[in-house]
Amino acid sequence: MAIDRHGDEAPSHGNEAPSHGDEAPSHWVLRFCGLVAPGARALDLACGRGRHARLLRDRGCSVVALDRDESALALLAHEQGIQTLAADVESGPWPFEPRSFDVIVVTNYLHRPLFPWLREALAEDGVLIYETFAAGNERYGRPSNPDFLLRPDELLEAVKPLDIVAFEQGRITRPRPAVVQRICAVRTAQATAETLIA
Repeated sequence: MAIDRHGDEAPSHGNEAPSHGDEAPSHWVLRFCGLVAPGARALDLACGRGRHARLLRDRGCSVVALDRDESALALLAHEQGIQTLAADVESGPWPFEPRSFDVIVVTNYLHRPLFPWLREALAEDGVLIYETFAAGNERYGRPSNPDFLLRPDELLEAVKPLDIVAFEQGRITRPRPAVVQRICAVRTAQATAETLIA
């Protein structure tokens, strides 16, 4: 397990500032999507223009791309292997049953009340790949509102009781300076049992 809890600079693999509009997939997502088997059911939450939905589809996944921006989803409307879903999960109901997905990808998006839903939506052995901005990013630009910036180690707490594969936090320099947190975690049988007991 590779956990860098207090690094000033994230390691060179995945040393980029995530940007929701970028067409290139996040290096963090690329690093861990190899954990996902072809045929997996995947959710790209707050998918934007669909860079990760396309990546997962190209790796053989059956993908649901969810966003509240219907104009962004329109760019994916005719993509084979990608089902689009326009939904505002911040003000509306969570649209999925428990254990719906083998992989969930979230980048550059933070709405803290969704963490329990994300954990529950993972199938056993399902993978959560999450990357977004953290406290300190206000020095470099947007987002700067603390409501949209993770506190130190917050992702570690937010994904419990999932098993941590890797976690990083700190300042990055490419393609622009930013402060991020990112995690990859797996729902093991033990994590499922702990959720049922709680």
